[in-house]
This record gives sequence, structure tokens and C-alpha cells, in this order.
Amino acid sequence: MEHRIVAEMTEPDDTLKEWHMVRAGQEVSMCGRALDMSRPQLPSDAWGTEQARPFCHTCGALFLREVP
Repeated sequence: MEHRIVAEMTEPDDTLKEWHMVRAGQEVSMCGRALDMSRPQLPSDAWGTEQARPFCHTCGALFLREVP
């Protein structure tokens, strides 16, 4: 299954809150948060790198169980 990482931003100052994992073709993160798909995105292989920090703990745990 394909995945991508999508930024959740704070309001009103629009700074990065945390990154979430999203399955391909979906607009809701693996933890269930509805995200704005126009926000910055990273490829799934950025998971676990400094580029994708801070990362949603729940999305990370679910992603590890889904991807070999």
C-alpha cells in the first residue's frame, strides 16, 4: 500500500504542528485526523528522518504495523 506524509499546521500562525501518515487515495490520516491536502507533503520514506519531525505517534505506530 502506498502512503504519504502530510503536515498538520497550527492556526492562526500556520506553523507546523506535526506530520501525519496518510494512505494513498485518502484524505484522513491513519490516526483519523482530517487534513488539508494542500499542506506540505513528504514521501513515506521520509518517516523516521529529521525531515519528518515531529511525527504523530499514533500514525507512526500504525504505519509500522502496515508496512514490512
